[in-house]
Amino acid sequence: MAMKPKEVVEIIPPQDVFVGNPDASVTLMEFGEYESEDCAKANEVVKKLLEEFDGKIRFQFRHFPLTRIHQRSMKAGEAAVAASQVGKFWEMHNILFDNRRQLGTTSLKLYSREAGISNKHFLDELINSTYGWQVRNDLNEGIERGVKDVPAFFVNGEMVSGKPTFENLSKDIASAIRKSKRKSTAKQRA
Repeated sequence: MAMKPKEVVEIIPPQDVFVGNPDASVTLMEFGEYESEDCAKANEVVKKLLEEFDGKIRFQFRHFPLTRIHQRSMKAGEAAVAASQVGKFWEMHNILFDNRRQLGTTSLKLYSREAGISNKHFLDELINSTYGWQVRNDLNEGIERGVKDVPAFFVNGEMVSGKPTFENLSKDIASAIRKSKRKSTAKQRA
């Protein structure tokens, strides 16, 4: 009896998930987690930044679950990665922040439906930690980059200091846009 070859499932890692202009010269990246009040506030700031710099930036959220404080943040991160597999990361991302005080596994399954995910294996994937490695990889990368607390923001790979307010992040983004314009002008002259 011939054995069927095991199906290889390719997982889209969080570092490949963006919102905004995919060709933008400026990338705003956040390391955060879904149970944090500060991250929820920062999410509202990010929404405003995406409007303000429409077409000029792209935003990427990376997972940094503080599991000693927030026991459900790991599974919530896994749920977001699961949603990204079907192109629903940002819908799930916002729903998770809106419901940050209720992130039990059963609730995550309900939120997946609200986000428009019709994967009947979603709950099994959460229980089996199918996407746990992607969340852990983000956590490890954040540690390597010097992240100690969330939210932590980076503009074009440079860590942003100070509070993640609209004003502070806008200044760093505007500066990065000016730098990229100078570089492209210099390349055109060369």
